[in-house]
Amino acid sequence: MSPRIITLLTDFGSEDYFVGAMKGTILTRSPKSVLVDITHTIPPQDVRAAAFTLNGAYPYFPAGSIHLAVVDPGVGSERRPVLVQAAAHLFVGPDNGLFTLILEEITEARIRHLTNTAYFPLHRSSTFHGRDIFAPVAAALAEGVPPENFGPTIRDPVRLEIARGESMADGSIAGMIIHVDHFGNCVTNLACNQLSSFTSTRPFCLEVKEFQIRKLARCYDEGAMQPGEPFLVCGSAGMLEISVWSSSAARELKIKVGEPVLLVRA
Repeated sequence: MSPRIITLLTDFGSEDYFVGAMKGTILTRSPKSVLVDITHTIPPQDVRAAAFTLNGAYPYFPAGSIHLAVVDPGVGSERRPVLVQAAAHLFVGPDNGLFTLILEEITEARIRHLTNTAYFPLHRSSTFHGRDIFAPVAAALAEGVPPENFGPTIRDPVRLEIARGESMADGSIAGMIIHVDHFGNCVTNLACNQLSSFTSTRPFCLEVKEFQIRKLARCYDEGAMQPGEPFLVCGSAGMLEISVWSSSAARELKIKVGEPVLLVRA
């Protein structure tokens, strides 16, 4: 059997032993696995940011990859540990909305509640399921254990309110800011193809707070023609972003995750 890729995405940072302990657990049980870090710098307990980052990264890994994602404010509580089978990929992590965007796009995904404790260590920490539940399951999957061995399917996974923008009765599209990246670009939940169809006949305006943004740039550098002015760009994740050239749009416009936006015809 060829070595399996296991990606890791957490909010654990790099100062503590947490990531190392998870990797050690995996390699002890699946020595030939190929471990790839997506990131460990998700803002602490920011499930929404984790959902966006995971959804932006996983499609670029080979089919059959296993994605271990642990941003888990509810660790030790009644929240369920789950395994998601979607688009020839496997996802392991907490049932807290982290897999929302994947489930939105892949409606035929199968979700399993991880109930088979035979794959967990005898003594488990109530505060570190990444090491004691999710890492052992990822390792077992890498060793060829079939998903159905881990537990029953469920039909009610937790979902965050980050679905695509909603078309309103007046023809506008209501959305929200779902992520602020390292550069301060504010990512909306409006897909770029929504904007394309929206603007095919007449000018548009994106309203956020007291700002009205009418410029759509092909790339970030086009914003240099109007320094300090916000503009829109179609980001690499396929979502509409608010940007300010050579600066942070989030800081300049005082925008935070969850801020509502409205796309209207001008």
